[in-house]
Amino acid sequence: MIRLTLIFITFLVSLLAVFRAPTYHLWLLAIGVAEFAWVFITITFVLLVAGFLTAKYQLAGTMLGIITLLILLSPIFRAYIIAKDLPVAMDKALGENDHDSGTPPFSFLTMLTDYPQQPVASKTLPYRKDDLPSSTLDFYPAQQAGLRPCVIVIHGGSWSSGDSKQLPELNNYMAHAGYHVASVNYRLAPAYRCPTPIEDVYAALDYLREHATALQIDTSNFVLLGRSAGAQIALLAAYRQKVPGLKGVIDFYGPADMVWGYSLPANPWVMDSRKVLENYLGGTYNAVPANYAASSPIEFADRHAVPTLIIHGENDVLVAYEHSIRLNKKLKVNGVKHFFLSLPWATHGFDYNLKGPGGQLSTYAVERFLRNVTR
Repeated sequence: MIRLTLIFITFLVSLLAVFRAPTYHLWLLAIGVAEFAWVFITITFVLLVAGFLTAKYQLAGTMLGIITLLILLSPIFRAYIIAKDLPVAMDKALGENDHDSGTPPFSFLTMLTDYPQQPVASKTLPYRKDDLPSSTLDFYPAQQAGLRPCVIVIHGGSWSSGDSKQLPELNNYMAHAGYHVASVNYRLAPAYRCPTPIEDVYAALDYLREHATALQIDTSNFVLLGRSAGAQIALLAAYRQKVPGLKGVIDFYGPADMVWGYSLPANPWVMDSRKVLENYLGGTYNAVPANYAASSPIEFADRHAVPTLIIHGENDVLVAYEHSIRLNKKLKVNGVKHFFLSLPWATHGFDYNLKGPGGQLSTYAVERFLRNVTR
């Protein structure tokens, strides 16, 4: 009976690899189920093997365990399907023929091993002349000699939390791949509202240009990368005006249409998304509609927009997948070079683990995109 109960619990947990999480804490668990799949697969396999040691409830537990195992394996199967077509698909979108270079987009063995690179030591630099904690950036120097491109990373956190220390693994990976990385702090809501964070990004860019010689930055090759709220900041900073030397922007599950997003909020058991937007934009949509339009990257995504990489999971419960669908359509209509990496099983924050199915595919796409736009 204990085995059957445990298998039933793992079955319920496995459903998070297929369906959207209904609550905040189950969303956190959903990241683990999909991106640390081998852990849950191992637990289920052990429970299955245990069935041979007892006859009671063996058949029911074994059948449910097999179903659970298949569900837990589904992100891995799907990742292999996407990986098979991803190199050629990116070739077509980016106008190149580079699909035979580099590592494969996904490997199960990579899930079980560590990346060989040593951590890159970052240094904290003040990019604004004030004493606020948000006036600094963390600079990861490229691990290749000479003038190198620079990726400006903008953290998530609902515009009201988070900092430049968030998810440093990709920063480390990009530095080893030959890119400087500047992970930027910015002034947070509700004390500061849009467009203050966008202005902070511009200030960080000005600082990096001013100190380019000392930092060995190629000022003709900047790329913005943002996650969640940081992706809205990155997209708006990239599209709102011409930025000298900016070659592209990378959007990890960011809100692109703030007007539409307010009209269809997230599940309140996961996040009060309307309250988040009101804190960032200064009120409800009815009170300040112009602020919502002015903060929507999709409103500025015209034919002059820089090349864009969009990455989003269909099971995202914090920022609706529809945001990226809308941005993808707008860029396509305007003939902007871009690629949309859609991950059917992934939820918000899937890239927490670079070695997971979503983490591997997104890291591959980021590296391919950077190589293309910074040549």
